[in-house]
Amino acid sequence: MEWLIVLAVVVVLVVAVVAMYNRLVRARVRVDEAWAQIDTQLQRRHDLIPNLVETVKGYAAHERETFEEVTAARSRALQVAQPGELAEAENELTQALGRLLAISENYPQLRADANFRQLQEELAHTENLVAGARGHYNASVRTYDETRQVFPTSLIAGMFNFEGREYFEVETVEVRAVPDVSFE
Repeated sequence: MEWLIVLAVVVVLVVAVVAMYNRLVRARVRVDEAWAQIDTQLQRRHDLIPNLVETVKGYAAHERETFEEVTAARSRALQVAQPGELAEAENELTQALGRLLAISENYPQLRADANFRQLQEELAHTENLVAGARGHYNASVRTYDETRQVFPTSLIAGMFNFEGREYFEVETVEVRAVPDVSFE
């Protein structure tokens, strides 16, 4: 009779461990899925930038330094993958894009160009998508970390090496500001 009680306790413990392990795996998969969404939106943003630079070059060819800053910032952003490093690179890229878009203020013909206006609109839309994906990712990381750190799941997370994930955070006030897109 005692062995049945011991067996029942062991079965309950095994089921509990499996349930906690599966809960951690599901949370981790949601974080990876959310990160893939950020990656997709950032790729869309990165693909728009060369067209925007070329369009601005057509009207303001002597603004070479700004074009080089944007191109270099885009290249850095394409080379990193970790959330913290990527957030920093994207912050730099956003600041460089802000300077590029500010150039249009000095060139009325550029602001009137339909291609430029369309690119600005697509960029603003993409920025909103990136912000939404970033919010979803950070919420997924928060849920995963909560699951990972609460008892008794923390025991299972430690046993199976479920590591914490970085948040994708915007660092500067300039980057937090919505890009100024004008269609005058």
